[in-house]
Amino acid sequence: MLRIHFTADDLARTRVAPTIGAAAETYYSLEMLNRRSCAVPFQRWRATVAGQLAEDAKPLTALLPASGPGLDLLALAGDSPDIDHAVDELLRAPRTRVRRELEAVAFGSVHSSWARSVADGDAEARRQLVAALVACHRVTVEPYWSASRSRLEAVRAHYARTFLEEGVEGLLASACPLLVRWRPPVLEVRHPRPVEVHLGGRGLILAPTVFSWRELSLLYDPYDDESVPRLTVPAVTDPASGSALWHGHVTAAADEALGVLLGRTRAAALHFVADGCGTTELAGRLGVTPAAASQHAKALRGAGLITTSRRGGSVLHVASALGRELLAGPESATVPAGP
Repeated sequence: MLRIHFTADDLARTRVAPTIGAAAETYYSLEMLNRRSCAVPFQRWRATVAGQLAEDAKPLTALLPASGPGLDLLALAGDSPDIDHAVDELLRAPRTRVRRELEAVAFGSVHSSWARSVADGDAEARRQLVAALVACHRVTVEPYWSASRSRLEAVRAHYARTFLEEGVEGLLASACPLLVRWRPPVLEVRHPRPVEVHLGGRGLILAPTVFSWRELSLLYDPYDDESVPRLTVPAVTDPASGSALWHGHVTAAADEALGVLLGRTRAAALHFVADGCGTTELAGRLGVTPAAASQHAKALRGAGLITTSRRGGSVLHVASALGRELLAGPESATVPAGP
């Protein structure tokens, strides 16, 4: 069990990040690809990318652990959603931090010498590692990154609504109910070994991640008292939310057709409300006024593509079954069972 201890200051400083970044997601995707079994929501993705990694990806795949925790690329490459920016961060990462990260990972004996080269600051080894990160990202993450970021934004918006309605303690209690239990002032997280972490006033960052399944990780630097620990929380929680992501690279034409059918702005609005969205939030995402967003929502609702419910003084728009089927594209179409 991982037990995270909060103070009043920690609760006040708890927040939600948009993503753990393109680099860390890429490493998580490799860990998932390397597992013997694959959770149902990721099976389509795995079947698509398996066998596509070429020789230039090996310097990064070699840094997958034989057992235990993996490399914290969030600490080394930052949380930018742009892989090029992550590459720049990784190239500039201090040698001492790189060595510290690598020394904490249990590599297989076959790759230990390569890991030592990177840890010792070999410039060519660092460049090969960066090139491998880009190569892996192009195969396992990039084709699905647009849809993945939409999913991450939807999860973050859900967290924001929970915070507004139930406060930070409600957010902590509901972040991942199967794996997390809030017992004030301690957040208990399912973990393979007992760990006690005192936040010490730094707060906690909840970071939704795509390539994890019913597993949370606490990422923090024990040597840096100023860095804020991040708790990664799965953004894919069921087969339906997962399967929609893996159609992303093959449905560009379908998205274009949806834009022709509905108009680009309304097609974008349908994407944004897939997992729930308020009118003001929708306006911000579309870059239009709240009044215009309300009109788009009204049109989508009239076509039976979304439903709208009221919560206090605000409304929540959610894609209907028909709307979700349109978003998923033609491969999701079903034959009606009756008249």
